[in-house]
Amino acid sequence: MVESRCGLLCSECSYREETGCKGCTEMDKPFWGESCPVKSCCEEKEHKHCGECDSFVCQVLHNFAYDKQQGDDGARIDRCKEWNK
Repeated sequence: MVESRCGLLCSECSYREETGCKGCTEMDKPFWGESCPVKSCCEEKEHKHCGECDSFVCQVLHNFAYDKQQGDDGARIDRCKEWNK
């Protein structure tokens, strides 16, 4: 089941209950800011998630997945690969 555009597991996110977040596939605007570049890109290309993109893995997703504070060492990239099967 696709939970996000970038491969993040929303069901495991600690902010989900705190903020009432339904996940980026179900919301217009992220709770953490005005926009998310990954979400916006997927929606512009009409993809459910990044794994469907011809540019997968792009620099935007790579930077997000390996961010020192918010990243997950690429686990979300692997998840997008699985979702695309």
